[in-house]
Amino acid sequence: MFFDTLDLDKDGLLSRSDLNTSAKRFRWSWHEAPLLAAFDLLSISKPIPKSKFIALINQIHNDPLGPYGNILLKSPHFLQSVSLRGDRIPNDETAEEDNRNEIQKEDRLGQPDFDSLTGLLENAAGTEVGLQYQSLLETLEIACIPAEDSALLILDPQRSFTEGAWMHSIGYGGEMDVIPIRSAFDNCSAFLTRYYGQMEIMFTRCPFPADSYGWAGRISDILDRDQLYFIKPGNSVLFPHTNGFRQWVSRCMDHGKKTLIMGGCTLNSCVRVSSIETSKKFRNRNLQVVVDLSISGARIKNYISSRVFNGLSAVESAVVQMLDEGIKVVRQIEWN
Repeated sequence: MFFDTLDLDKDGLLSRSDLNTSAKRFRWSWHEAPLLAAFDLLSISKPIPKSKFIALINQIHNDPLGPYGNILLKSPHFLQSVSLRGDRIPNDETAEEDNRNEIQKEDRLGQPDFDSLTGLLENAAGTEVGLQYQSLLETLEIACIPAEDSALLILDPQRSFTEGAWMHSIGYGGEMDVIPIRSAFDNCSAFLTRYYGQMEIMFTRCPFPADSYGWAGRISDILDRDQLYFIKPGNSVLFPHTNGFRQWVSRCMDHGKKTLIMGGCTLNSCVRVSSIETSKKFRNRNLQVVVDLSISGARIKNYISSRVFNGLSAVESAVVQMLDEGIKVVRQIEWN
């Protein structure tokens, strides 16, 4: 009965379109968010037949981790045919479109505005806050990193943080509070316009209600419809252990990529925790984890000094902690 409700075109297959349209139509919220995330990922490559869907539901029911358990081992991340994004060869159906995109790339979004956040902070939170963040940036380098030797992970560039459920959960002033996150996502969009498909780039997604699960702003127009991602229900990309992240990093390193750049949302929580835990996990393989502040953001309140952090802001404290753990935190990256 549940499958029949989701199978909108009644063809006996659950497609991503069926799933996401049904989820929005039936107003799936926080309770259904883990299920939406799992089946969205599982149906990226091809629709799910009814018999398989029923088997997957039973597996979720019997797994202590539910949608975050062994069901994720059936995701495309674990297919032997999965290759690194930068290694992909366009097929005949997409080659012409890719060529058009190459011609249009330089005209679409232009260069990222890496220093815009200082001015935004001054306007929204006061000159002192903006100057304090600018002082932090001036202690950090602009790093030159070869794209072919690196991989990029953008954490949770989802509309929930800029116009959806997460933003609304802040309450009054939420739209103002997420300005730095929106700025970071804009810089991500500008970067993706220039480099998507040219280097290895992956993403994470938090399970959110159906209306908030999608990519943020212009990012949704840039990414391929079949773009993979790692499900990340908490602050660390290492959980759940079945989400495919560990295997992706190992595959990147096997292809000679010794640097993993991280950015996204939010700087003082997910970016901080994920970068530190990833560095520790792959320390024996000499993985260099780099956090790029130009594509990372947090709530405005986290750029304001606090006694909780001994006079630092939560963002400054996060940067100090990452540096202490061997993470290379940079003002921005110039790719070569």
